[in-house]
Amino acid sequence: MTKDIHLKFCLLAILVFVQNSLFSQNLEETIYSKTETFIANKNPKSYDVLIKQESAFKDDISSKDEQLAYVFLLCNKAYYLMENNQLPEAISNYENAQKRYNAHKLSNMSDFDITEYCLKPLGNLYTKTNNYTNAENTIKYYINLADKSNNTSHYISGIINLAVLYQTRGMHESVLDLIKQTEKISSIPKRQKEKLHTLKTSSLIALNRSNSTNSNVDYSKSGTTYNEHQLQYELALNQGDYEAALKYHNLAISFQKKDSFTAREIAKTHLEKAQLHYLLTDYKKANQNLEISLQTLLPNLEPYAIPERTSLYAENTFIDIFDLLARLQSNPEKALQYYSLSFYVSNLLTISVTSQESKIANQSANRKRSEYCLDLLFEMYQKTGGLDIFERALNYSENQKASVLKAVFEKKTLLDQHPKDSFLIKEQQLLMQQERLTDVLIKTQLGYEISKNDSLNKQLLDISIQLKTLQNKIALKYPQAETHISISKIRSQLLTDQAEMVVYYYGQRSLYQFIISQENTIFNKIAINEKFKNSVTDFIHLFDNPAAINNNIKAFTSQAFSLYQQLHVGEISSAKNVLIIPDGLLNFLPFEALLTKATESNNFSNMPFVVIQQAVVYNSNIELYLDPQKTSKTKKLLGIFPVFESSNQPLTYSIKEAESIKSATGGTILMHNSATKQSFIETASNYTILHLSTHATGGDFTNPASLAFSDEPMMLNELYSMSINPDLVVLSACETGIGKLQKGEGALSIARGFQYAGAKNVLYSLWQINDASTAQLMTLFYKSFQKTESAFTANRQSKLNYLQDPEISAVKKSPYYWSAFVYYGKLDAPKDTNLTLYYVLGFLTLIFIVFLILRKRIINERKSS
Repeated sequence: MTKDIHLKFCLLAILVFVQNSLFSQNLEETIYSKTETFIANKNPKSYDVLIKQESAFKDDISSKDEQLAYVFLLCNKAYYLMENNQLPEAISNYENAQKRYNAHKLSNMSDFDITEYCLKPLGNLYTKTNNYTNAENTIKYYINLADKSNNTSHYISGIINLAVLYQTRGMHESVLDLIKQTEKISSIPKRQKEKLHTLKTSSLIALNRSNSTNSNVDYSKSGTTYNEHQLQYELALNQGDYEAALKYHNLAISFQKKDSFTAREIAKTHLEKAQLHYLLTDYKKANQNLEISLQTLLPNLEPYAIPERTSLYAENTFIDIFDLLARLQSNPEKALQYYSLSFYVSNLLTISVTSQESKIANQSANRKRSEYCLDLLFEMYQKTGGLDIFERALNYSENQKASVLKAVFEKKTLLDQHPKDSFLIKEQQLLMQQERLTDVLIKTQLGYEISKNDSLNKQLLDISIQLKTLQNKIALKYPQAETHISISKIRSQLLTDQAEMVVYYYGQRSLYQFIISQENTIFNKIAINEKFKNSVTDFIHLFDNPAAINNNIKAFTSQAFSLYQQLHVGEISSAKNVLIIPDGLLNFLPFEALLTKATESNNFSNMPFVVIQQAVVYNSNIELYLDPQKTSKTKKLLGIFPVFESSNQPLTYSIKEAESIKSATGGTILMHNSATKQSFIETASNYTILHLSTHATGGDFTNPASLAFSDEPMMLNELYSMSINPDLVVLSACETGIGKLQKGEGALSIARGFQYAGAKNVLYSLWQINDASTAQLMTLFYKSFQKTESAFTANRQSKLNYLQDPEISAVKKSPYYWSAFVYYGKLDAPKDTNLTLYYVLGFLTLIFIVFLILRKRIINERKSS
């Protein structure tokens, strides 16, 4: 009986195995069959059929053969979607394909060319949708694969596509460096060689080096190929010869086979013609070509109608079309409608962007459009006035300002509100991991360290895809309303803070200024010409070294008052406090060191500095100012003081600074060899005040900003990867507010790194500060801070006390020594020590009155008895 049962069990197991094998084989064949049927007749109807078939079997896919078949299906779906301008959907399918291919290690059992059929088009789609970081990581990933497998064709394709990406971003020197790497490679196919040469020449033209010996194209002769005509078009355009540019553009198009053009390429061709006609002031033809371009992308659009938002999709060609259509309008409101559509499409493109580098690049591209909108609104305001126009202009100013930093704060706030949400926790972990890997990648590229992992680009791409999936889920779970800054809300907060607000927008042609008080709003426009630029930069350079001011005090006082007038700072009323939101070069300007009136005095203590008249606080964006903050009840300070006594740049006075801070706050002080980077990383989140007295650099176009510790420096991206929530960060170090200036986002400085990590209130420096005077200022700062519990108040008071201190020499009272530190954050009201005293006196008085009443009652009772 037992043997029979065993035999039956074995037969049943064999039957199940055979059935499963047949099912598996059948499923694999089914996937290939359905895909090939679709390929043979690609159209919307057959695509819908494929989608229904896919949904029926995709959950049953298990074996590697089935996974490979499904990768094949996904790539073909993506290609169809790409051809039909459904770019986000195409990207999602390519991402799914490469994810499955890698997760199941399908390269070990198949010669399916994942680079050709997935990674190349995916990288190009990222470029087309302005996802520059993912584009670069994808292309570098398959360049690395090609290098390992000695696949020259794929390697050169990667170089070409990377060069196209860099050209899209205006990085023409990087294009030339890339192409130079291919010069020693033999057996490059002719077509790829021609493409490399075209890219190289195109970048030389953009750099105004087209006559260099590196270029062998004769631009004086008529070309015989598409590429030659295209280069002649670019050269003529770059030289301002728009008639010639139009001629060569038409000749280039004539060499292309019309049936080889995609809808997107046709749209771009007519857009380029429209742009040339616009430059030739032939606005009728410009409008006609824009209409053809738009109709090509939106076939169902009524002629010359403004599209509805719902009909648009993530395609960057739309942005250029709408921008030019806006500039062709005589009605400002209609122009603003077109600009609004450009912003909308830009937002569609950046929804799936996860790296801050790509977000900043897209934000920078939006700035030019914002300025055009401000131009229109300023003209309208000049004619009619009105708070509604002022408010609209203010929103255009702020929407593209520090938006990346603002988004980070919003994510942290949402996590604080829902600390157990697994989606939000995972998102935070992935964002930190992304920055850590970016830090390693940057250090590897700069040669600071040798990476043990050659797949950093792939890892970053994988994290980005995970983040995109998570962020879609988070957006559905916690939908965010479109923000709008209202004047009434601003005024309500300003009333609480007893302050006025000054907002600047630094454009290419004009500087816009918004002044907001309880009684009034002022909208100013200042021309950005060479004279104005020189006024700002010359004043900033006065703080390059102490001698620049002290050797010519008269020049300083003249420039300080002149700039005060040019920036209309005098139009601010005598409010107790002033909130300044700077922009562009003004991020590096110490407003407190400007002079409110002309002076002949050589005595710095007697000069009418802004800091004497008003307390100044800064912020990066109005929304960051309006965002409520929770302050910790306990004040725990962590001080970092490496001192560097054995180096050639010792910070000797920081020892005295540490002693005074320890005495004033009782905080934890890490000095000398204890002030390591790892100690800071491990302990920083446990403290409410972080004080770092060390060396720092603002970096340059290649190297990011960095902060020194006793053992090794911390690079900016490593700081981004931290998660802290202090009430205050004090950066007692050089150039902590200096960094690569990004339009809209400001300086990518150490101070911004701390803000990104979670610090909303930061005190930092704008230049290379003096060790001794900094120690004095910090001592004065903490004395005031202990009394007032207000960093905002203490920052100003320390400067006033410094200026009036009779023991400090007149030379050391130059603003070089005291005005470097600026405070970004909230206007925290100082603790009213007098009010506390009144409370105590009132309480004692009450006790005394009660005592007198009781005493009188006891005396009366004794008399009556």
